[in-house]
Amino acid sequence: MSKRSLEDLLQESGNPVELLRNQKTGPNVYPGVPAEFTNWRNEQAAWQNTCVLFNQSYHMADLAVEGPDALKLLSHLGINSFANFAVDKAKQFVPCSYDGYVIGDVILFYLAENSFNLVGRIPVLNWIRFHAETGRYDVKLELDERSAARPDPFNRKSYRFQIQGPNAVKVVEKLTGKPAPELKFFNMTAIEIAGKKVRALRHGMAGQPGYELFGPWAEGEAVREAIVRAGEEFGLLQVGGRAYSSNTLESGWVPSPLPAVYTGEKMKAYRQWLTEDSYEAKASIGGSFVSDSIEDYYLTPWDLGYGHVLKFDHDFIGREALEERAKQPHRKKVTLALENEDVIRVFASQLQKGDGRGKFMEFPSAVYSMHPYDKVIVGSGETVGISTWVGYSSNERKMLTLAILEEEYAQPGQEVIFVWGEEGGGTAKPTVEPHRQMEIRAIVSPVPYVETVRKTYVEGGWRAQGAA
Repeated sequence: MSKRSLEDLLQESGNPVELLRNQKTGPNVYPGVPAEFTNWRNEQAAWQNTCVLFNQSYHMADLAVEGPDALKLLSHLGINSFANFAVDKAKQFVPCSYDGYVIGDVILFYLAENSFNLVGRIPVLNWIRFHAETGRYDVKLELDERSAARPDPFNRKSYRFQIQGPNAVKVVEKLTGKPAPELKFFNMTAIEIAGKKVRALRHGMAGQPGYELFGPWAEGEAVREAIVRAGEEFGLLQVGGRAYSSNTLESGWVPSPLPAVYTGEKMKAYRQWLTEDSYEAKASIGGSFVSDSIEDYYLTPWDLGYGHVLKFDHDFIGREALEERAKQPHRKKVTLALENEDVIRVFASQLQKGDGRGKFMEFPSAVYSMHPYDKVIVGSGETVGISTWVGYSSNERKMLTLAILEEEYAQPGQEVIFVWGEEGGGTAKPTVEPHRQMEIRAIVSPVPYVETVRKTYVEGGWRAQGAA
């Protein structure tokens, strides 16, 4: 018996919002590494003060795209310009729906002539696979699924590590016995570690300078052990699963745009291609923002700070819609710094009997669904934006959220209200206990929030363009 499609599931459910808000899936997990190697507070501190090792070998999917039409396929789907894209370069790859809403974003690596690799969450990779299979493209694709979605979770095609922090260059120099490669942001080269050839990308995930390293899976453990040994004298700490997802609060990248695939007649064939077991069919929405229209959960490139990568120098899906949107006002991505007094009130409610308890705030990441959507209001009660990620930075001693606000309310210093918890006592998600909504005052702040990131880590990336 063939599996039902996402389209079948949506027809049966009646409303995509109700389906996704009551899904049984919680937040994305980070398998393959301990929750903590030391403790998440020290691990957070290390990416600002010394150096960290992120092991990204398990939680992201990889898609290899090869063949004479590989660049043609990717250019047809991405809003990015490919005019100066060349071998040994990488970029944030952002595809949109026909209506100009973001499907997701991944990192695109140009490995060799007609050979590319894309790494990130699966929605973008599914979108590429669909068009490769249904379009007339001379390409070959190979999907390497994330560990949680495969029967052999520790048999990936490649390992992937990141060395980040002020001492990252020193660690790389000790590893290689020579000066660190002088690379521009998102450029690649080959280095040798522990006798193994390693591809190195100039990158920075925690907002600090560093390198992403990758190579064949079988060589990963030898490379990892060498990094740990070399990093000892420079204060390198390995980052566990608890701290990993909180680094985005300081660097400002929104990791969770809901793929804009649930509506639109032109998207119907894609929904029929996706199965009931797909990421898109299992995705969960959580938070205080509620709308009957799933399109109110869709995000534009400008919402995510990707307006500067949008280029109309090529034909791509969504171009016509985005040309119209470009003429309109845009919301802005900001950081919200939550007021300590109000956050403490939420914590205090956990120690009080009765039905007045607020939604529990987990540390350091307080995300409890795959796609968090909390509403941001002003004193009149008007909704002026949404928050998409929330958690605690031990470095800043603050609960922070990444939010997208109407431009009028997006100026630093503006006070707004972050609404924490779901309406009506909560949805049916297992991660949601009975609770009441609570309002938390917040100060609109720049994105990235960390001053060092804003002033020094701006080499052509979205962080340079995203300040409020």
